[in-house]
Amino acid sequence: MSTLTERLIRRIARSGPISLAEYMGLALADPEAGYYTTNTPIGAPAVTPKGAQGDFVTAPEISQMFGELIGLWCVDTWDRLGQPRPFQLVELGPGRGTLLEDALRAARVVPTFLEALSLHLVEISPTLRSQQQARLAECGVTPQWHASLEDLPALPMILIANEFFDALPIRQFERIDNSWAERLVGLDADGESFCFHLGPASPLLSHLVPLALRAGSEKEDPGGQVVEVSPASLWIAAEISRRLAAKGGAALIVDYGHAEPRYGITLQAVRGHGRWDVLRDPGAADLTAHVDFASLAAAAQAEGATALGPVDQGPFLASLGLAARAERLVATAGPQQREDIQAAVTRLTDPAEMGTLFKVLALCQGKAPSLAGFSA
Repeated sequence: MSTLTERLIRRIARSGPISLAEYMGLALADPEAGYYTTNTPIGAPAVTPKGAQGDFVTAPEISQMFGELIGLWCVDTWDRLGQPRPFQLVELGPGRGTLLEDALRAARVVPTFLEALSLHLVEISPTLRSQQQARLAECGVTPQWHASLEDLPALPMILIANEFFDALPIRQFERIDNSWAERLVGLDADGESFCFHLGPASPLLSHLVPLALRAGSEKEDPGGQVVEVSPASLWIAAEISRRLAAKGGAALIVDYGHAEPRYGITLQAVRGHGRWDVLRDPGAADLTAHVDFASLAAAAQAEGATALGPVDQGPFLASLGLAARAERLVATAGPQQREDIQAAVTRLTDPAEMGTLFKVLALCQGKAPSLAGFSA
């Protein structure tokens, strides 16, 4: 039994069940035993998980093309915003630094972009910070690290959040007649294992549920009348918007999720590229849930930002020139490399892979000009 498990069991035994958001927050970010603070979660580059290290593989690890296109999107966005100087390029949860390494390499085609920026990484994992520092050592820009979005300087910014919001803590609510009850994390009868408990039903909880789902019916919800909400995600989207409103800029959010609020449990745990019990051994596995893009957009718009999208990742990358970039790489590649490049394009864009499950949302200041990848 891990130390975090022991601490949580003692706490719940003493004070009663805790919210799922609190459980996730500790499982992922506890300073002594949290998943992100004590593990190397992201595997080595691989088109398929077979033989990969870590627990999961993100789009930048699948192909350099992903980061390169994001980098060119940032350059193009900076130009559309009037080339602010100075400005900050920010990534939330930069993983191993792979996306930024590829993005900054692609951005060298516009030297004035690199000259104008300062690089800021919001990262809580000491292990990943070390990997980011090593990977970005030759990028030509000295990174600065922050534990929170609130610690960023007050400058115009272009922000990237790739597979960041899916790992933020969520709460789950179950509808009971005209009321809602929160699913909490408690203990089994033996007092040694975690299980879900249902808190008291209250109509007052309805204000936490997306408006589109508050008046739903059982017929509309065959999956069990459970709604997932991420207060942390909504706060961060709002904070990004406040910063954009104050100093200008744009943000690009790429993640897996749904365009509109919906019923159903999407929370999952991943370890070794496979499923894991969500309540087993907190801190040993990654915990994620699908992102509600409509709610993110609404939270940002409430603070004055303009939201573009979400659009599916496949068409978004295609509009940025993924096919042309793949052709250029294939032209100088060997047989195995050509096969890998083609497999990466399929993985990133095919509807059966990441093409439609992953979506892209842009936030920008006020009535900013249209941005690449988003139709007018």
